[in-house]
Amino acid sequence: MKNKTIVIAGGTGFIGEAMTNYFGKDNSIIILTRAAPSAANNRNHFHTLSPEVIENVRYIKWDGKTLGDWSEALNGADIIINMAGKTVNCRYTTKNKKEIFDSRTNSVHAIGEAIRQCKNPPLLWINASSATIYRHAADHPQDEYTGEYHNDFSVQVCRKWEAALYAENTPATRKVALRMAITLGAGGVLIPYFNLLKSGLGGRQGNGRQMYSWVHITDTCRMIAWIESHPEITGTYNCCAPHPVTNEVFMSTLRKVTGHKFGLPAPAWLLKLGAPLIGTETELVLKSRWVIPTKITATGFRFSFPHLEEALQDIIKSVPRKQYHLF
Repeated sequence: MKNKTIVIAGGTGFIGEAMTNYFGKDNSIIILTRAAPSAANNRNHFHTLSPEVIENVRYIKWDGKTLGDWSEALNGADIIINMAGKTVNCRYTTKNKKEIFDSRTNSVHAIGEAIRQCKNPPLLWINASSATIYRHAADHPQDEYTGEYHNDFSVQVCRKWEAALYAENTPATRKVALRMAITLGAGGVLIPYFNLLKSGLGGRQGNGRQMYSWVHITDTCRMIAWIESHPEITGTYNCCAPHPVTNEVFMSTLRKVTGHKFGLPAPAWLLKLGAPLIGTETELVLKSRWVIPTKITATGFRFSFPHLEEALQDIIKSVPRKQYHLF
């Protein structure tokens, strides 16, 4: 994908920065952000934008919910990628739940309104969703055709998020929702895992049998490029590697590639006891996410990193050893 204008809403986090690095050499990138990029709002502690990318990147401030001057960036753009939304890595208080819902639906409504005002609207709108939309599944995998839903909070978030996207009337703009699995790269979610490894707590969480669906960040970017180049692709797609693993296998593979010979497990009761202290929910590690990418593979897309060990080996090459090992 070359010579495109790509707008990334909420693009200062780990995934947004990785997308910027991936696409920024050959394309113009506009990042919509609520604050100037800094260490405080960018959770990727390992990468900065490469020099050949920086000159192709422009930051525009928006509030994620109302129209403003930022909307002019969408006029004439080729793609809008919406990654905006409050992190779910928090306690599910009434206040936080409302902010999680609102930050997602408000950004979708604002983008939809901005697109309708464009004389030359974007051809493609890719909106983040989450593979956690499917129920806790320990019996069989979930895909776009046969996946089942329960009414827990994370499922409600995803369903409202996607409903908001498809409710927006943008006839000249193709829409795709990406149900993203846990995205692995040199930063993001691996940072707390590295901290666990260094502290000797890199064993399984809970009983370790819960399934762990994941995707290499490079394959996320490759999937976006694939979707852009295939105008027949529209609707909802799982963005996850085709070979999920159990939590126990994930942790043992991570220990293997980082050179840790052992890791103490964290039983479910201990996680539940500690969740209020670290400000998160045990669902994030104990829910069994068994998701497979049936629809995107049916289009002919093939993953560069279909298996976990090769994915982690590739990522570790970009991470300073001190980040995941004591010596």
